[in-house]
Amino acid sequence: MQGRDLSGQLAAFLGRREQEMIAFRRDLHRHPELGFAEHRTTERLVERLREAGLDPQPLSCGTGLTCDVGPDDGPTVALRADIDALPLTDEKRDAPYRSTVPGVAHACGHDVHTTILLATGIFLAQQARAGQLPGRVRLIFQPAEELASGAQHVLDEERLADVDRIFALHCDPQLTLGQVGLRTGPITAACDQVEVRLSGAGGHTARPHLTSDLVYALGKIVTEVPAVLSRRVDPRASLSVVWGRVNAGSARNAIPDEAVAEGTVRCLCEKAWREAPELIGQVLESVAGVYGAEVDLTYRRGVPPTVNDPTSVRMLRDACSRTIGADSITSTPQSLGGEDFAWYVEKIPGALVRLGTHWPASDLPMLDLHRGTFDVDERAIGVGMHVLVAAALTALWEGGGLSPEPTAASEELPIP
Repeated sequence: MQGRDLSGQLAAFLGRREQEMIAFRRDLHRHPELGFAEHRTTERLVERLREAGLDPQPLSCGTGLTCDVGPDDGPTVALRADIDALPLTDEKRDAPYRSTVPGVAHACGHDVHTTILLATGIFLAQQARAGQLPGRVRLIFQPAEELASGAQHVLDEERLADVDRIFALHCDPQLTLGQVGLRTGPITAACDQVEVRLSGAGGHTARPHLTSDLVYALGKIVTEVPAVLSRRVDPRASLSVVWGRVNAGSARNAIPDEAVAEGTVRCLCEKAWREAPELIGQVLESVAGVYGAEVDLTYRRGVPPTVNDPTSVRMLRDACSRTIGADSITSTPQSLGGEDFAWYVEKIPGALVRLGTHWPASDLPMLDLHRGTFDVDERAIGVGMHVLVAAALTALWEGGGLSPEPTAASEELPIP
């Protein structure tokens, strides 16, 4: 920035340390840990950050940490990586870095995110020692993203209290190495959990009129609730109710007196998301009441939509153009997956960027997220480091780049 050859400095850093960073990623991949159990991962990060002359501060929940780089007399920009793994079996039979932990795997790329942020912190520490960092960068190595609760621990400990802007990236196997996906506005969805329990008179299937016929009522609920919501909610909100478990009865000729359905609620509009519990409750009561069934709704909040701030996306665009080239930038579609980075961008401006991880010019099938076969082209570590370093410096040179008014994008309907 400011006339310095940032790309050249990054290339020189990676020339010296890229293989070291790949080895670090592979070590994490071999030793994945679930949310709030990332003790080894946290210890390895503390060790490497201290070696770089930094002072990592662990979170009080026992895993995860934050670490400041640079002077505290300017703006503060945060960069976040999630460090937890998934309860899945690693199915990469031939990979030398296959998980050694039964039933646990880094199948969502968090080991890559963590390594990228570590490399970014080490590089920025060098910049700070050379007097080339115009503010402070806070590295956030967050636990338990897959549990949708790790971000709340960071916020509860006020580790974001003095931060002006925040950035994060996420692996995207639908993009090839060297591509980054940007989007203004909602990029990931709110994601909640619902459990519907019906109760009523059971009885013989020969006399359904003497029962509440909960099996029939449950069938109506799993089909009618999504249908009614599609007419009660603006379709641009993309409110989606999908059932994952439906259970009723144990005998073919007996109508049960209890039934249950469980599923998820996803939404791209924060206003619709906040109104969803009451609306779904009303629709359930209406449908179940016709059959004389009692209905009990358990609605568990997950995360709100992740809404990318326009100024933050512009900074990412500038950063990518400056370091990896404007032709690397592509528009990324909205996802109905949940991401607890959303809690951060509810508080301060920020943006999530998609990082291409698929091998270019390859006939390999796409190795999708949340599958035991997931893997990445490890050169994506260097690309991701370019993006985060340049984004942080862009924001710092602009003094944090705070918008004059709080963003209201999360209250608006997404624009196609």
